[in-house]
Amino acid sequence: MTTSDMIRQLCKQKNISLAELCRRIGQTPQNFNKKLKRGTVSFEEMMMIARVLGVRYEQTFIFPDGEKIGKMQ
Repeated sequence: MTTSDMIRQLCKQKNISLAELCRRIGQTPQNFNKKLKRGTVSFEEMMMIARVLGVRYEQTFIFPDGEKIGKMQ
């Protein structure tokens, strides 16, 4: 699943439009759609999306033994 797919699914499940999400994170829909198409949404933007929608986002490497390396909040 791409970042774009994840964000669109999240909006659908939270029952908000992508345009509303953009307003909440302080970006224009045009600019954010370009980022979605290019796949250039930053980790910080993903964290902001999670914060404004009341969910948790993790970006993690997980070793076979369960050890994790990553940014979590």
